[in-house]
Amino acid sequence: MASNTLSMGSVAPPFKLPEPLTGKIWSVPQDFEGAASLLVMFLCNHCPYVVHLKADIVKLTNEYLEKGVAAVAVSSNSVKTYPEDGPEYMAEDAKQYGYKFPYLYDETQDVAKAYGAVCTPEFFVFKKGSSGLFELEYHGRFDDSRPRSNTPITGRDIRAALDAILSGKPVTTYQYNSVGCGIKWHP
Repeated sequence: MASNTLSMGSVAPPFKLPEPLTGKIWSVPQDFEGAASLLVMFLCNHCPYVVHLKADIVKLTNEYLEKGVAAVAVSSNSVKTYPEDGPEYMAEDAKQYGYKFPYLYDETQDVAKAYGAVCTPEFFVFKKGSSGLFELEYHGRFDDSRPRSNTPITGRDIRAALDAILSGKPVTTYQYNSVGCGIKWHP
């Protein structure tokens, strides 16, 4: 259902979305202009692939927030078919896991479509370009760990991208597609 995916170097599509936990409306890129990099994550509450990574997403984002990376998560799933991904449950999830990043509700699914997101979890890493705009440098998975795979969660792929950007180098790690649950589009 997503229209098309962003190509490398594309500017982060702007959006304004509510954060169910606080009621604040967040704006990308305006609310994150001071950051050297922007991590946009498409997550949800119910997907086993997201549940598998949640604690480690929190650890990774906490570490990189201290290094000047801004992070934002977006849930675009239809609450018509997946009510457990609705705003009140998002707020509970953010509180339970101690998210230090905003977890935003994309009721219209326009943000997922603008980014070309197709699954949860899915990660987009942008660097601050010379124009001052966030430009896409990485689009892919967190790492190669999956539920029941016995592969340790390391965040290796996303870490390599963030570390390269923060050190002023190009992202050279191979960008594997995200694997997870398809975004639940409105019927």
